[in-house]
Amino acid sequence: MVTTPPLNRTLLRTEPIATFTDYAGAQQAVDRLSDLQFPVEHAVIVGADLRLVEQVLGRLTVLRATLSGAASGAWFGLLIGLFFAIFTPGGLSWLGVILAGLVWGAVAGALFGAVSHALTGGHRDFVSRSSFVASTYEVRVDSEYAARARDLLESGATP
Repeated sequence: MVTTPPLNRTLLRTEPIATFTDYAGAQQAVDRLSDLQFPVEHAVIVGADLRLVEQVLGRLTVLRATLSGAASGAWFGLLIGLFFAIFTPGGLSWLGVILAGLVWGAVAGALFGAVSHALTGGHRDFVSRSSFVASTYEVRVDSEYAARARDLLESGATP
């Protein structure tokens, strides 16, 4: 069984080998080290100066809440319908069970979406998506491997 040490201990025994302004750059560096047969299990990517960014996607209306609830409910209803269809004897009756689950799920979800929106009392009438973003991403490697990792990244070697 492989155990991972707590992050604070990991940071204490590692040193930075490269810093990037985006996560993709840090990921490419670790991927490159992996391609060059470096033991990447000794590497970590650390995001610094984290910010919570909430992207507002649009206004939340009763109609939008109802449609969103219906879509979510339909997926859940489909899952339940598929589950019950497994145990349904007979020819085409399994299709009816699946469709019934889909329809009832959509109806229940739509009602739940509309009621949930109405209960907010007008607070938070918008839809958004949240994500954490770091201003820099640091690739760190265990101290005993750091010099080799730096050399591999700086050498321009190809796999």
